[in-house]
Amino acid sequence: MAMISLEVTDLKQWRYCARVVWYHYCLPAVRPVTALMAHGIAHHHDEEGREERRSLRPYGLTAGERHFDLALRSEVLGLRGRLDLAVATPDRASAGAEAVVVEYKDSEQRPGAHFKLQLAAYALLLESAWGLPVRSGWIYQIPLRQAVRVPITPALRRDVAATTAAIQAAVGGEAMPDPPTSRRPCVNCEFRRFCNDVV
Repeated sequence: MAMISLEVTDLKQWRYCARVVWYHYCLPAVRPVTALMAHGIAHHHDEEGREERRSLRPYGLTAGERHFDLALRSEVLGLRGRLDLAVATPDRASAGAEAVVVEYKDSEQRPGAHFKLQLAAYALLLESAWGLPVRSGWIYQIPLRQAVRVPITPALRRDVAATTAAIQAAVGGEAMPDPPTSRRPCVNCEFRRFCNDVV
């Protein structure tokens, strides 16, 4: 089977619960849009307006060229997505320029491994698109109005490739993944009624 183009958010979701990703590709007509999803989308749009007025200080920068809601795609990586904010510092045309990726999250919890994986995937996509190195990214926690730095390490980069390959194998073989080890994500999951082996 040919490689499908995955959404960057699939990698985040795979880490949280692999079955949700599997349902999305193997049973595409069954996914509802929940109130929580709609709420998160609205908060992202609101935050973009505030970001335009905010300095770059939360991201440890004094100058930079900002690009909001940036569509990114790489056939080589097999990934696509829309990054909340990309910053080229000092700008894309300068010698020695670098790039930074920023994702907004409607969460007060310390960013988990699934969010860091998503940020790393965006970093790889941005490097491919702009030809600039991305050494770090930031997760901006909307309720707390604070940014958490995430180094884009070699281990995170390898994790992006490994997770992408695992999703491709599961979807291509139409083999339903195991449920998450913890059942906590299942409590409010929109797919509870499909996972009758865990609830």
